[in-house]
Amino acid sequence: MNRFANLADHQPKNDAAVQTAPASPVAQIPTPPSRVGRKAISGYFSPELSLALHTCARRNGLSLQDLMAEAFDDVLRKYGESPIGR
Repeated sequence: MNRFANLADHQPKNDAAVQTAPASPVAQIPTPPSRVGRKAISGYFSPELSLALHTCARRNGLSLQDLMAEAFDDVLRKYGESPIGR
């Protein structure tokens, strides 16, 4: 038997003795419209690659996100998948 099996069923013996602090309000930061329905994809790359991508995007009047979307579409095409786009 799993040694943690009883944890979910465990109830304090004296419910009156258990006091919980009221939940503190957490500021709800609204999601920017540009991120609604989107999911973040990230990775760790060398500083040289980061600089090259930022420079390429800047020279071509693109955001880094637009440049990455174009690159991902190219990779999808290369492997026979449908490009998704922005």
